[in-house]
Amino acid sequence: MKTPYDSALSDFFSGNEEHKLLLHNTYGPAEEMPLWYFFRSYEEMPDLEKMALSVCEGRVLDVGAGTGCHALVLQHWGHEVVALDTSQEAMRIAKESGIENAVCHDFFSYTAAPFDTLLCLMNGIGFIGRLSSLRVFLKKASELLGEEGQIIVDSSDISYLYEASVKPLDSYYGEVSFQYEYRGKRGDWFDWVYIDADTLTVEADALGWHTYILHEENDQYLARLIRKK
Repeated sequence: MKTPYDSALSDFFSGNEEHKLLLHNTYGPAEEMPLWYFFRSYEEMPDLEKMALSVCEGRVLDVGAGTGCHALVLQHWGHEVVALDTSQEAMRIAKESGIENAVCHDFFSYTAAPFDTLLCLMNGIGFIGRLSSLRVFLKKASELLGEEGQIIVDSSDISYLYEASVKPLDSYYGEVSFQYEYRGKRGDWFDWVYIDADTLTVEADALGWHTYILHEENDQYLARLIRKK
């Protein structure tokens, strides 16, 4: 049975744009998630994402690839790319869109190494759910990357959500939960984490990684992580 997220992607891909995909959250009112955003061309991508694609090297694992818009650009540029996502529908669409290697699989149990670049866009590192899971993510990244491999990731500082209130004391303030709704049906809640640049730098350093901030725009940033030698 398709999730609301899968159904929304399927409808949009087949030309049905009648219904809205809503994203409920734990910090405010539900928001509409524009479906076209999952199907962007290179020209429609923000500068941050264009920069992220330009610094990818060698064999690329696009983690949380969705419908494959980033992987498609990299593939066109001549990279060997694996688009990885847990959504079967997203991977079906990616294949039909021309992605040669679209794999429906969980990141933490994926083993087809080595890669030169792990790419995590659209606040992509957020799928780890909790700041405490960064250690597990980086350990798995080490297993998947070659000796000179890199992680290219973007995230955001969402401290602006707490300008009128106190940040939580019992958890990292970037940890939130989301729930998709489509055609009146709601999916399961899932955890997500936005990691501010300073926290990522400090936490990654303690875990054996250098963090280089490549671009900052408003509350969002792009970073490259490379293992210490």
